[in-house]
Amino acid sequence: MRSFRDKRALAAALCGAALLVAAGLLLWANHTARLAGDRSPAAGSPVAPPSPEFEFASLPSPRPLPALAFTDADGAAKNLADFKGRVVLLNIWATWCVPCRAEMPALDRLQARLGGPDFQVLALSIDRKGIESVKPFYLELGLGSLGIYLDRSGSAAHALNTEGVPTTLLIDREGREVGRKLGPAQWDEPNAIALIRRAIDADR
Repeated sequence: MRSFRDKRALAAALCGAALLVAAGLLLWANHTARLAGDRSPAAGSPVAPPSPEFEFASLPSPRPLPALAFTDADGAAKNLADFKGRVVLLNIWATWCVPCRAEMPALDRLQARLGGPDFQVLALSIDRKGIESVKPFYLELGLGSLGIYLDRSGSAAHALNTEGVPTTLLIDREGREVGRKLGPAQWDEPNAIALIRRAIDADR
C-alpha cells in the first residue's frame, strides 16, 4: 500500500514539475512576442510587399526597327519617326488582354512622372474596333496621362515579331530598340524607372 502511495506521489510531483516548465515556456514566448511587436509596424499600418523582380531583355547593341504606321485618337497618321529625339517605351496591348488591363495604370503613372521632351510612353492598341474600344477603356480605368494610339490591322505587332500582348520595347532617341519585355510589368516601380532613366541619360 505504501509503495502504491509513493508511486502516486511521485507521479503527482512529476506532473507538477511539467506544469511549471510549461508555464515558464509560455511566459518566455509571450515576452519574446512583445519584444518583436515593439520592433514591428504599429497595428493597422500598411506593410508594402516586396517588389517583384523586374526582368528586361536588353540587346547587346541597339537594333534598327522597321517603319511602323499607326494613328492617334483623332485618326491622324503617325509613325515612330514622329517621336525621334525622345526615348520611347512602346507598349503593344489590347483591351481584351487581361494582363494589359493590369499594367496600364502603371504605364499611365510612368507617363505622368517621366513624360516630356526626353521620354514618351507610346501605348499602341491592336484592337480591331479602334477608338470605339479604347476610349471607353481609358475612361473606365481613369487613364489621363497616356495618349491613345491605334493599330487596327495589327501590322506593327507583326513587324516587331511580338509573341503576344503585352509586349513592351524600349527605344532610344534614334528610333532603335535597346530591349524588350514580354508580359506585364509594374512600369513605375524603382527598377523600371532606373532602367528608363539610364536610357534617357545615355543619349543626352
